[in-house]
Amino acid sequence: MDQTKFCCSVCLDLLKDPVTIPCGHSYCMNCIKSFWDEEEEKKIYSCPQCRQTFIPRPVLVKNTMLADLVEELKKTGLQASPADHCYAGPEDVACDICTVRKIKAFKSCLVCLASYCEKHLQTHNIVAASFKKHKLVEPSKKLQENICSRHDEVMKMFCRTDQQSICYLCSVDEHKGHDTVSAAAERTERQRELEVSRQNIQQRIQDREKDVKLLQQEVEAINQSADQTVEHSEKIFTELIHLIQKRSSDVKQQIRSQQETEVSRVKELEEKLEQEITELKRKDAELKQLSHTEDHIQFLHNYPSLSALSESTDSSSINIRPLSYFEDVTAAVSEVRDKLQDILREEWTNISLTVTEVDVLLSDPPEPKTRAGFLKYSREITLDPNTARIYLLLSEGNRKVTSVKQQQSYSDHPDRFTYWGPALSRESLTGRCYWEVEWRGRVFVAVAYKNISRAGSECGFGHNDKSWALDCYNNSYTFWHNNIQIPISGPRSSRVGVYLDHRAGILSFYSVSETMTLLHRVQTTFTQPLYAGLWLYYYGDTAELIKVK
Repeated sequence: MDQTKFCCSVCLDLLKDPVTIPCGHSYCMNCIKSFWDEEEEKKIYSCPQCRQTFIPRPVLVKNTMLADLVEELKKTGLQASPADHCYAGPEDVACDICTVRKIKAFKSCLVCLASYCEKHLQTHNIVAASFKKHKLVEPSKKLQENICSRHDEVMKMFCRTDQQSICYLCSVDEHKGHDTVSAAAERTERQRELEVSRQNIQQRIQDREKDVKLLQQEVEAINQSADQTVEHSEKIFTELIHLIQKRSSDVKQQIRSQQETEVSRVKELEEKLEQEITELKRKDAELKQLSHTEDHIQFLHNYPSLSALSESTDSSSINIRPLSYFEDVTAAVSEVRDKLQDILREEWTNISLTVTEVDVLLSDPPEPKTRAGFLKYSREITLDPNTARIYLLLSEGNRKVTSVKQQQSYSDHPDRFTYWGPALSRESLTGRCYWEVEWRGRVFVAVAYKNISRAGSECGFGHNDKSWALDCYNNSYTFWHNNIQIPISGPRSSRVGVYLDHRAGILSFYSVSETMTLLHRVQTTFTQPLYAGLWLYYYGDTAELIKVK
């Protein structure tokens, strides 16, 4: 009978209270218990031989037949010899004491700088009078790296000045006067740094996982918004199918194209964040493993290379716009439907621009710095006669307005202002727009929602929460919103430039002369399309929406 078949691969001795685990391999009851106790934290239990894993932890029951066979084997007087798998291979740490065929090391001693199999470890424990002071660690091939090449002494100290491990003789020789501490003390310090690094990594993992979840939600929102916009656009275009069938197809194609582009960009960033999370988890696992290293020198040797972290993905790039995505397209198409074929021809550019400017991750270019930069976003705007108060005279193709004492022969219309002297533009403003106003007297240059009140003191631009206005009068400016006024300083000019980035919620007023000077900037959230507004305060005041080039 081959007694090696009855040898425990953990203790290399004959099986004691043998148990057979689900994969078929057998071990001593206490050996496999101890092995699995070390894996308790992971909650995944494996076979020391074939590495098959088990969840949950198998219940161990003594194999009575195998126990009887082992007892019979013992009666023969034979002793178990190590099985082949217990001998050290090229990749294993071998026992330094074994002579003929070396067995795998069970422990390494940092004092003796030697590795021992379980049998010779027992001898080491008996012979070493000061054993209690010896430091035993998991088998290591790198024990010689703990020896000072200059003095052939164990390196038990660390030079903080030169950031290297040294022996005692080094500390009184070439490292004399340097900041030196014990390796254990330096390990304690670095261990604290390691824990901080792990906390940072874990926090970054949590942050990135939140970002990924947010991006996934945005993908769903983009798709839903795009689908709803396509549905609404098709319904509107059906009403005018004989006039705008081709445009309907074009809008649908642009929305789908922009939807695919935006989803692709979000997915790309999501994948990048997933990769970073994977890398951070791997780094965290390496640092965790390093933190459990009992060999101070090996810890200090490996720490610098493992503690370095790769550059984090810039979180500022994940700035989601939580408002609408394609709803502005629906508003633009609805306006086209109302104005029929001639308006369709004028507004097609606006529809196309609104679709292509859907941008979830806020990669818009910054606000222009020069007038030439602003003119790239210039819009030709006209006033809507159906909104002008009856004491306003429109001219120059409805671009110029003058406050007069004679009532104008405007027809009744629900959009007309009946108090003070405001008027709104025909064109709705979304995306990025720029226009200029030439003024004389006292003029409020404004933007407003279409549902602003048309009567009473609430209809004045800046006197409600539905409008934002710059009051231009003599040599001073005042900004108005929600009936709150803010005095503005700046060079007086008869021309005011207005820049609107509807999606970004930016509204800026500029004094325009030979140069452009920022008078006031608003950062808010616009929930509806805006309309340009002019409010003339006194009789004789004039304002004109300039055709800029």
